[in-house]
Amino acid sequence: MAAADGVLPHVPESRAAVPTTSSRPHPAQSRQQAAGTRRKYQASSEAPPAKRRSETSFLPAKKTAAKETPRTSKGKAQKTFSSKRSSAGASDGNQERKPGIKTSSLFKNNPEIPELHRPVVKQVQEKVFTSDAFQALDLHPHLISTINTVLKMSSMTSVQKQSIPVLLEGRDALVRSQTGSGKTLAYCIPVVQSLQAMKPKIQRGDGPYALILVPTRELALQSFDTVQKLLKPFTWIVPGVLMGGEKRKSEKARLRKGINILISTPGRLVDHIKSTKNIHFRRIQWLILDEADRILDLGFGKDVAVILNAINAERQERQNVLLSATLTEGVTWLADISLHDPVSISVLDESHDQSNPESKAIPEASPPQASDELDSFAIPASLEQYVTVVPSKLRLVSLAGFILQKCKFERDQKMIIFFSSCELVDFHYNLFLQTLLSGSGALAPGGLPRASTRLTFLRLHGDLEQEERTAVFQEFSRSKTGVLLCTDVAARGLDLPQVTWIVQYNAPSSPAEYIHRIGRTARIGCRGSSLLILAPSEAEYVNSLASHKINVSEIKMEDILSVLTWDDCFKGRRWGSQKPRSVGPQEIRERATVLQTVFEDYVHSSERTVSGAKKALQSFIRAYATYPRELKHIFHIRSLHLGHVAKSFGLRDAPKNLTALATKKKKANLKR
Repeated sequence: MAAADGVLPHVPESRAAVPTTSSRPHPAQSRQQAAGTRRKYQASSEAPPAKRRSETSFLPAKKTAAKETPRTSKGKAQKTFSSKRSSAGASDGNQERKPGIKTSSLFKNNPEIPELHRPVVKQVQEKVFTSDAFQALDLHPHLISTINTVLKMSSMTSVQKQSIPVLLEGRDALVRSQTGSGKTLAYCIPVVQSLQAMKPKIQRGDGPYALILVPTRELALQSFDTVQKLLKPFTWIVPGVLMGGEKRKSEKARLRKGINILISTPGRLVDHIKSTKNIHFRRIQWLILDEADRILDLGFGKDVAVILNAINAERQERQNVLLSATLTEGVTWLADISLHDPVSISVLDESHDQSNPESKAIPEASPPQASDELDSFAIPASLEQYVTVVPSKLRLVSLAGFILQKCKFERDQKMIIFFSSCELVDFHYNLFLQTLLSGSGALAPGGLPRASTRLTFLRLHGDLEQEERTAVFQEFSRSKTGVLLCTDVAARGLDLPQVTWIVQYNAPSSPAEYIHRIGRTARIGCRGSSLLILAPSEAEYVNSLASHKINVSEIKMEDILSVLTWDDCFKGRRWGSQKPRSVGPQEIRERATVLQTVFEDYVHSSERTVSGAKKALQSFIRAYATYPRELKHIFHIRSLHLGHVAKSFGLRDAPKNLTALATKKKKANLKR
């Protein structure tokens, strides 16, 4: 795919069972077969240039080779090239000799991009940090020192300020706060403080004194790491983690030796309750349910009930804490069966409280109320939210353009891109590795802007082996830059430092899921941004977000694609030195077509890559069929143009029977 001096090879687009020639408009009187045969080889302005077949030419074309007719209206068929170019014979070679530009229907027959009429709503925001230091709390001096020096935190966040004193008093609590607000420390600090103060000192062989349930393996590892750091001065207290993907035999051995603070996923703990004889809960003093809404979303409700019954059978007196970023009906049910006379802590920005600015400072004991359909969500004040509306055919090049703009041409950018299934993650991961990475060098040697950064891609989803998932999680956590392609397995609770951008390539199935995804950035007071990519038929989703007091600003697709003018590897012909500000829409479209051609060439380079693209497309359609009923009017398979969607997977034609496949597997469980 590489070509010297930024010139890409021209590969004719294949059209199965479609004639590759075009004909001049027929005079009414000419219908004889011989005349039709002669006209078969003549060029015409009415014929799509994409259907011409020619030999590849690597000679640079003149600057005046092609002029695009301006788009008069979106959503209608338009002529890509002016009629001045419709001449037979040698003059037809102007287009044929344009190296690197593969004429495509990328900008033709797209639906109209609607104007987004976004109602202005007042977002619920919480002030993350307070001026209160941890020294103000009645904590062990060594614990305060560890927080300051090891965790490098001196001031409490709002949720920590409100939660820690309540938990130190021994009260049950339901804590609701935005993602990235410091909820993990809000319960870990009271747990460590209470256990280190016990007399006589607890012994490893005593078994668990605290049980922390989390929804995912990655969050289990993260919570374990936090607890380990807090326990540095208190070496007699032993933490441990149980999670799927690890060997049960080694976990049983650790349980026999003794674990005092046990962190586990619900499914794995139920396995041990049923099969490990030496696991017990007779000394349990703390039960923490972290990311409770996600625990329920993943279907662990029955497992949590089994765990609660096992604990209650051995010890009923304990302190219970339930933490969640959203308060759903399921979370309310879980609070009812696990909490006793809880304090309900909800942290909101004081300016949002109209009655009394101090009313939120002191939490009061109150029964948790389930949120209704129009509930609002707390958004970090440092988070900027954007949306872009992109026709299906242009989704892939727009996503690639955004990645290049932020992570290649800007410094210190770290991005997470959310997809709806494992197959989508794998397809885009392999595609970008083989195209965008090679494009950083092979497509334009020595021609990159000075500020360009080498791209790094990672992937994370539920189908990966646990060893690989752990390695990816740790690598991305340590890295200052990079692009992580993932499913919602990374959407809840994970604290991935310095993430600057969240991209939602497939829209989430609920506003709550939207909040959890964007919560991977702008954490603990840092700044961050998010981008939601919608098709024109999905534009009404913006109003759905607004009904939950979520504001988004629009970024135009053209502004994203304009990044392609920053790198000569996307130039279809050599124009010499061209300043980006003088590049018009035609040049942007040609360069987008060059990039789309690179993607299509890779996808069609082997049967394996074509098969992978088709599987990803099928997975996308299955996921599209699973949107909840209340969003069906926005996300419905019938609103998809399957040929256009196929283009976003690098396929030149839509595979057959896709709609039938989606109907058959509509209720299939998607792997995330």
